[in-house]
Order: sequence, then C-alpha cells, then structure tokens
Amino acid sequence: MGSSSLTTRLLALALSVSLLFTSSSGHGHSWDPYTDKAKMIHHDGPMLTGNVKPALMWYGDCGKDIKNTMRNFIRSLELPGKDHLQPQVTRWWEVVESYQAMMPGAKPGKSPKIKVEVVKQLTNKAYKHGKVLTLQAHIPILIEELTKGDTNVLPVIVAARDVSIQGLCNGKCADHLLTEDPKPRPYIIVGNPETECPEECGWPFVPAKPGSKGPVLKPPSGNMAADAMVIAFASALADAVTNPMENGIYHENSATPMGPAAVCKGIFGPGAAPGNPGKVQTDPKTGGNFNAHGNNRKRFLLPAIWNPATKACWTL
Repeated sequence: MGSSSLTTRLLALALSVSLLFTSSSGHGHSWDPYTDKAKMIHHDGPMLTGNVKPALMWYGDCGKDIKNTMRNFIRSLELPGKDHLQPQVTRWWEVVESYQAMMPGAKPGKSPKIKVEVVKQLTNKAYKHGKVLTLQAHIPILIEELTKGDTNVLPVIVAARDVSIQGLCNGKCADHLLTEDPKPRPYIIVGNPETECPEECGWPFVPAKPGSKGPVLKPPSGNMAADAMVIAFASALADAVTNPMENGIYHENSATPMGPAAVCKGIFGPGAAPGNPGKVQTDPKTGGNFNAHGNNRKRFLLPAIWNPATKACWTL
C-alpha cells in the first residue's frame, strides 16, 4: 500500500512538472511568426511617451564594444547619420512611435516623437551580488542601486559574458518585466550570448541549432555579443514602450502576451524563413551584415516589428 501510494505521488509530481515545462516553453501552441497572423490589441493600459530615460547598469566586465554599440544604438533612435544613408534606425523607431495611434484619444496624423536618452550609467565590475542574478533576490536591489528611487527612469540591467540572469535563455535573450514592489515599475534585463545560449541568443551571427539551413551573418560592429545584444535590447525596448505595465498593447496568443518584435522573431529581411534571417545588406569593406544605418556611420541589424499600419511584420 505504501509503495503504491508513493508511486502515485511520484507520477503526479512528474505530470505536474511536465505540464509546467510545457506551458512555459511551449506557450500553449507553437507560435510561428512566418505563418500565424498576429493581432496587437490595446488592453486599456498606458504607453511610455514623451521622454523615455534609460538608466544603464553594466553588471560585470561588459567591455567597451558592448557598451559603445548599445549606446550608439540608443542615440541612433532619434539621431540619423549625417550622410543620410538608407534605411535609418530612426525609421524603425517611427514604427514603435506609431503605436501611439492605437491609444484612446490619439490625434490623426504622424505620431509624436518618443525621445530616448540615457540619463545615467553605473558599472559594477566587482560582481557585488554574484554571477547568477535572480529576479526576486538580486534585480530589485540592483534597480534601487541604479535609480536611487527615481521612478522617472527606465532601469536596464546588462550582463557581462560570465553572468546569468534568471528568465533569460529559455526563449528570450532580453526581457521587459515589472518589479514586484507595492508600486510596480518596468525594467529591462539583457543577457550576454557569449556563453549564455549562443545558438539562440547569438543567432544569426552564430550557427543555429542543428538542422538550420540559413546563412550565418557577420556582425556589423565585428563583435557578435554586442550586435546580438542590440537585437535583444531593441525587442525588449519596443515591448517596454508599448506595454510598460503589462496591460498596454500586445498580442495575446494562447498562453503569454507577445510584444511588437516578439511576434516577428527571427525575421530580419525579405525571404526570412525558419533558420534563415532573410536578405540583408553587406558592408563591402568589413563584410558585416546589417539592415539599418545609425548615427556616426554605425550599422545595426534590427529585428522585424509588427507594423500597426499594415498589421503585419515589417522590416527595414
């Protein structure tokens, strides 16, 4: 009797674990951005508009390539290159800004600008809280250290190559989340693909998992981690702006909300298919692949984004 009862309990435990894994990794059904039709819906919550003020924490030794590439991308959201080469990062950001037209009371015409300007940076090379950061124990402390209670800034925690952040790797390489404080606030975490899930988070600059037939691209800055982290951060930033409090604008699939770039994951240019990023440009001097020109002659590979005007995934 005891043995039978134990067996029953073990089977029940195994089933519950199996169901938990399925719901968290399978998202109810396997969302396919190449065939499924996304529908972004406003759920009555706010957007971030006007001035968005990221405060960046470089946790660990992130290196100058990652720092410079991410900062250049943020500057490029509103500052086009002086030579006006096309397409520009500013055009990608205009699609994010256009989500304001979905808000109640929006005025007709072009949506107002959303200015993104880094207002603070903090470097923690001492790994003060260890090299494995959890959302409950460590991230709230880091946010407080970074912001000093200033709720007008958007905290962004960026990991070095030897740091793991809970919740990343399994389907997400960066994420927009809310703190669990009595007054929740949005923040962004960005993982580093040098050692954390390079096949997923470093793609398309590293070979994808076995079976993929698409080409491996060359990072436009020459640094795989830096350019892959821009892709992940751009996706999380678009999500944070359109859905800061998790009740804004997002697509509801059967289990989890998905933001403007998440519903178009894996698409970087025309002809994209599973494992194939699509057709993008190549720098004739460096061989780096990109689809957007930025400020100071920098080039970036940016993810496709759901366009409210066409109601479909759109890429530069």
